[in-house]
Amino acid sequence: MAKKILLVEDEQPIREMLRYALEREDYMVEEADCAEKAREMLARKRPDLIVVDWMMPGESGVEFIRRLRKDEILADLPVIMLTARVEEKDKVKGLDCGADDYLTKPVGIKEFIARIKALLRRTSQADEEDKLNADGMELNLATNQLTIEGENVHIGQTEFNLLQFFIEHKNRVYSRTQLLDFVWGQAVYIEERTVDVHILRLRKILKPHHKDKLIKTVRGMGYMFTHNKAA
Repeated sequence: MAKKILLVEDEQPIREMLRYALEREDYMVEEADCAEKAREMLARKRPDLIVVDWMMPGESGVEFIRRLRKDEILADLPVIMLTARVEEKDKVKGLDCGADDYLTKPVGIKEFIARIKALLRRTSQADEEDKLNADGMELNLATNQLTIEGENVHIGQTEFNLLQFFIEHKNRVYSRTQLLDFVWGQAVYIEERTVDVHILRLRKILKPHHKDKLIKTVRGMGYMFTHNKAA
């Protein structure tokens, strides 16, 4: 599956050049010309990596990355910063704000692609070997397959996403609003009761395997995934 790159750069000629180079390497590319637009896109779809310019109108790339690192869901996204600043103190500032790598303009295309590939190799979370395990359940994140005690179990995409989120955030209570934001996306406007419907469906999928009680309803607060099978 092609990796998705979000390119955040206000200068159109540079965006077009980098997009062309990335697409030649079979990456899927989304573009944003400012931090605000980039956040709107992130609310709808999670990329595999972000390339962001330092100097942009409005919010700078440094400020954008700092806010990104405070986001519970997006904080682990790999980020490469582009900038015309070449002094060591600027590079240190860029890395200190949370960037994983730093490239100065004018960007050498071969080096740019090499840095992209190297960072994706270090941080990729969706290759064929990437799996989550909990209480006899295994989620294959590459194939969206659920296996329970070695048996393949049919599961819908939304229920898969819910179960993945719960396993990755064990023993923490999340409200319906938080689950809508984290699982469905902040830009999706649907009723909170939709969460209840999909929780019910997920429990029905897990019940024949005696895993349904791992998803606990916390009265007045929301839901949580717990390892306590007596919950």
